[in-house]
Amino acid sequence: MTKAKANKNEPTVIKKYANRRLYDTGRSSYVTLDDICEMVQEGHDFVVIDAKSGEDLTRGVLTQIIADQESTDETLLPTNFLRTLIGFYGNNAQTMLPSYLDQTMNLFAQNQENIQEQLNKSMGEIKNIDNIFTQGISMEELTRKNMEMFENAMKMMQPFGMGYASDKKASK
Repeated sequence: MTKAKANKNEPTVIKKYANRRLYDTGRSSYVTLDDICEMVQEGHDFVVIDAKSGEDLTRGVLTQIIADQESTDETLLPTNFLRTLIGFYGNNAQTMLPSYLDQTMNLFAQNQENIQEQLNKSMGEIKNIDNIFTQGISMEELTRKNMEMFENAMKMMQPFGMGYASDKKASK
């Protein structure tokens, strides 16, 4: 998806009209919730405003996208998480929960990026699978490299209490 913006520092404005249609002012075209979902996944900055009142509707539209995604077979949010989250509405923790969730999600995303970089780096060491055996790498060496990549990935998940079993034994 490509989109043009007049000012790269300003988010794209998406106007929502009374007929529930969404108009992307950066691309000068109507968009769907699927298009907006794609914009989020690609990291585009935007705001959704009511075309008549100018009210910011971004949260509601994003929540609607989540609800639509959760109604499919490929859900992301566990039922107990949703129940717990709903339980915080009207609770004293409601004021601090948004910043906590935001920080936690940012940390999770950062760790995911680090894991992906580590996996890409490890996979880069074995450039061409066809050449492994012609370069004299034994099955034993290939297995060792695979275990090393797996252990490195598991070590990166430790902040989430998912440490690799051999690390726990070694630290005792």
